[in-house]
Amino acid sequence: MDEPYFIRPGEGERIRQHRVLAELPDIEALELSFPADFEGVDPHTHATHTDSFYVLEGEIEFLLEGEWHRAGPGTFLAVPRNIEHGFRPAGTAIRLLNFHTPDDGFIERLRD
Repeated sequence: MDEPYFIRPGEGERIRQHRVLAELPDIEALELSFPADFEGVDPHTHATHTDSFYVLEGEIEFLLEGEWHRAGPGTFLAVPRNIEHGFRPAGTAIRLLNFHTPDDGFIERLRD
């Protein structure tokens, strides 16, 4: 990437209830939104990227290597490659930023 990337509030592609903030070779960034009754993301690992989260709204439970951690707005989590993780709402709707570094095609999979 040779130029700055810039989008304004409300801009960005919508994929269901989520918003794409950036889809660049070095980073994918999304604003994710889930209702309180969302079942969560099953435990998984990534071999090709770091998966990071910043909680904007709501209470969330992150699973890290078999242990649950409750978190609220302002919490940041970076999960290195090959570390088991998952998440679920903790009784409230949640909104969070999600970063994949580098881009691993997650946004493209969301589109399918």
